[in-house]
Amino acid sequence: MSKYLNMTIGLATLYLLLTWNLELANIVMGLIIGFGIALLLRPSGGNIDLKRLPVMVFSAAVYIIVIFWDLLLSGFQVAGIVLRPSLPVKPGIVAIPSGSESDLATALSAHAITLTPGELVVEIGDHGVMYTHTLNATHPEEDTRAAQEMRRNLLEKIVL
Repeated sequence: MSKYLNMTIGLATLYLLLTWNLELANIVMGLIIGFGIALLLRPSGGNIDLKRLPVMVFSAAVYIIVIFWDLLLSGFQVAGIVLRPSLPVKPGIVAIPSGSESDLATALSAHAITLTPGELVVEIGDHGVMYTHTLNATHPEEDTRAAQEMRRNLLEKIVL
């Protein structure tokens, strides 16, 4: 139980630092959100390997930068498609293998894809295959293979 309590307090503190609002209602909301996330993550109580910590932090920072860059580029691409009168859209469903053994890494990768304008993961199938609806499915394999490999490599350094 103390594992859940420690994670709940840590997540609630992070929430309060991010919202910068110390009203009672916000503190209660932070505790509720923190406890909910702790229930979902089911902390194992294992210690963080301090030797891996710098790699984990660096990989997380690179991952966040990559996600923001992808969001920016995709936003401009979707805006360009919308603003053209001919709307050169070739939508389709693309199967993207996650390539990861971690369910959490697969879920985070699917989340990153779904955040990207013009793409939406509609289902995660067997063995972590993410079925993704995309606005431009003309060259799906070249476009997705390198991006997914980079996400997988970073997430495995962060999560595993």
